[in-house]
Amino acid sequence: MKPKHEQNARRNDTLDERITAALVGAAVGDALGGPVEGYSPEQILERHGGRVHGIVGPWHGDAWRTARPLAPYHKGDGHVTDDTLMTHALVRVYARVRDHLDAYAIADHLVPDLMTEPRWIPELETEALPLQRIFLAEKWLVARIHYGHADPREAGAGNIVNCGAAMYMTPVGLVNAANPRAAYAEALDVAGAHQSSYGREAAGVLAAAVAAACAPGATPDSVVSTCLSLAKDATHTAIERVCEEASRHTDFESALGPLREAVAPYDTVGPDYRAPSLGARRPSRLHAIEELPVALGMLLVAQGDYRHAVLGAVNYGRDCDSIATMAGALAGALGSSVPEDWAKTVAEASRLDLWQPATTLTAVTREIFTRDVHRRRTHEQAFASLGGQECSD
Repeated sequence: MKPKHEQNARRNDTLDERITAALVGAAVGDALGGPVEGYSPEQILERHGGRVHGIVGPWHGDAWRTARPLAPYHKGDGHVTDDTLMTHALVRVYARVRDHLDAYAIADHLVPDLMTEPRWIPELETEALPLQRIFLAEKWLVARIHYGHADPREAGAGNIVNCGAAMYMTPVGLVNAANPRAAYAEALDVAGAHQSSYGREAAGVLAAAVAAACAPGATPDSVVSTCLSLAKDATHTAIERVCEEASRHTDFESALGPLREAVAPYDTVGPDYRAPSLGARRPSRLHAIEELPVALGMLLVAQGDYRHAVLGAVNYGRDCDSIATMAGALAGALGSSVPEDWAKTVAEASRLDLWQPATTLTAVTREIFTRDVHRRRTHEQAFASLGGQECSD
């Protein structure tokens, strides 16, 4: 881990640099976590002869095409998963709309993107429709909105409750950089097309966390405080409990078990990730997704350092590609550098330009901010004309 003064120095980065580090950091975390997703820290330790410290190959080696339960996906060797595919798809929606998004933007733009535009799918090693790769909880978007003609604002109701919306909500936080309350509200609207209950809540809180991380002088502690000021129900409690435990650790190795124990009462999946409990992923005010609290916990353990936070998330196992995606986005938004060798390897292996989405989103973010200023000033003038308050420059 780099000294604190070096980490703090990086946190004065520009908007462009924060957006780039967050999006590239999310993709790299995703790629590192993919090969060990679904396994426990103990299984990871045994399989790799120690902790994972970088990009590794598929769990079943060259048998990835046929080995269950992962076939036919090539998870490993620097391949991103659906977390990144969905994140980049949401960036493309922002590029089309060039303004804040809502559930109708998801229906009008994201759903057709998933259904009609063949793209290179790293895990399939071929061009295919994103719809052919994304998980069933994401296919729900197409089933409910395109085929079911559901109101986009309510389409997420009935879907399994998981991290499916939160995992790609980083762009919403970046568009609302340094305005976490606005990020939270926008993400809740966007995620309504996909998720309900604590899955939708996690999407809002993750976006708020990214926005908070972009603020000048932000720290992991300030990001967590922002999350706690906005999070509702068990999402709030799970974050609070996990982060309380994380504050007792300075290395991810000692934190792996305790963070799982802290989040377990709120997680519905249960101890065996591949054999979910009967109550798994059902709506509830008493539960939370596991991924967001653990990502925030690892961010605290790492004191904001990208490498340490992501490796902690990866070695945690379970849904670790999504945990590492979130931890990577948050550390990047805080200004911690993404290792260049990891980013280069992931970009080459996945045949993706990891930097172009950041360039696109930065330009769109500046346009949206200009519109927001104009809208705010128009409102201020109208309010003042009603005798509400004098306008100030």
